[in-house]
Amino acid sequence: MNRARMKSVLSFVLGSRRDWHLSMPWLRLPSLSLHWLGPIAMVASVVAGWFAFAGTNGLNQASTFSMWIGSGSIVLMAWSFILAFRIRVLERFWGGLDSMYRGHRWAGALAIPAMFLHTAIEPRTKGADLVAGASKGVADAAEDLAETAELGLYALIAMSILRLVPYRWWKWTHKLFGVPFAFASWHFYTAQKPYDNASGWGIWFASFMLAGLVAWVGRVFVRDTVGQGAKYRVSSCEHIDTLTRLELEPVGKPLDFDAGQFAFLRLGKKGLAEPHPFTIASGPSRENLIFYIRHLGDWSDQLPTRDLVGTDVRIEGPYGEFEPLSHTHRHNVWIAGGVGLTPFLAALDELDATGPTPTVLYACKSAEGDPLVDLLHEAEADGKIDLRLFHSGERLTPDVLDVVFPDGMADHHVALCGPAGLVKDMAMGANARGSRSIETEDFDIRQGFGPDRSREIEKVRSGLRQLRPAT
Repeated sequence: MNRARMKSVLSFVLGSRRDWHLSMPWLRLPSLSLHWLGPIAMVASVVAGWFAFAGTNGLNQASTFSMWIGSGSIVLMAWSFILAFRIRVLERFWGGLDSMYRGHRWAGALAIPAMFLHTAIEPRTKGADLVAGASKGVADAAEDLAETAELGLYALIAMSILRLVPYRWWKWTHKLFGVPFAFASWHFYTAQKPYDNASGWGIWFASFMLAGLVAWVGRVFVRDTVGQGAKYRVSSCEHIDTLTRLELEPVGKPLDFDAGQFAFLRLGKKGLAEPHPFTIASGPSRENLIFYIRHLGDWSDQLPTRDLVGTDVRIEGPYGEFEPLSHTHRHNVWIAGGVGLTPFLAALDELDATGPTPTVLYACKSAEGDPLVDLLHEAEADGKIDLRLFHSGERLTPDVLDVVFPDGMADHHVALCGPAGLVKDMAMGANARGSRSIETEDFDIRQGFGPDRSREIEKVRSGLRQLRPAT
């Protein structure tokens, strides 16, 4: 292989420096609300386990820590599965499904080093007051399974954080996490512990293990495979450049939702049945649902090549706590980039010239031929919004806020949706200028490091399929 080709291969695999950049989260002191309860409950459930092991006769501090951190790994993995099950009632305690998925990722990520510490620090149990969870033969067999599970978890987590693994394959490998969790849970249940499995602590930990396993089974074998949700049918499908506009008509009772919420779409076509989340771009007062889908991956790239009109669709949802409008603040500000405009389009349907007039700051590549920009211009002409457009090289930066809001943003409700970098920068800018009511939504199910080559690999797969001889 010559040097030029080798460089091309390395560039494909490694990507650019930006692909490996770790973006630090924007941290601000949130207002006290129910949204605290979910994260607090998760942390408290891990910390509480310490008291099941502390003070046991014959256990030194290192052994106590090893046992506790092992239990913490189990509890965190259970939380990860529970949050991924998308239980709607939990949204109010986490601040929306996007926050639940962040909790899901953090729980899974922290469970791995916790498991490593548990195995690295061998507990000394000889002479300690411990209760056998099962016979020695069963416990030893369960420990062997747990060691196998540990290696499997390391491999699965590597595939999860490396975006080079195509999304389609990542989804399937991600579903396997429940298998090593089951092995680790069985080891934890059968191992020697300071308490009996029938005691209060035994029931406490068993409840988490059972809830995690039930959530995993329900998610993988029910929610992601069996048709669920409201029934709809594609009534129209329009492809405009890199955007697809889907309009769905209800087949039966329509979905009940609020402006700014999103739903998971499952299309009744081969290759499109995997549920994907998209924000509803039509208002709650409309019967039909409208979605604008940007072609950004191997799933959405298929839409322009398929005949979708008449296709049955299942809608799971609605989800989300995103609130574009606040009636308790004097001004509403909407900041969006690209297809992040969709939750605001739903809110536009509910506005009239006599209500609040949000200031809209929208960043797009080009204003020409963009149907989303056309909708904004129509709303501006109707007196619904005050529009500030940024396109063709014009950058939307926090400095713009000084020009648009010269008196500061102390009584402004700011809602942001779009690329993560834009949302983070503009949210920090609004906060620095006095806004204390900032609403964001970052619904990126998959996060990790490295370049995302899903589209390129899918094109190669499609090319290879076309080369196969007809049978």
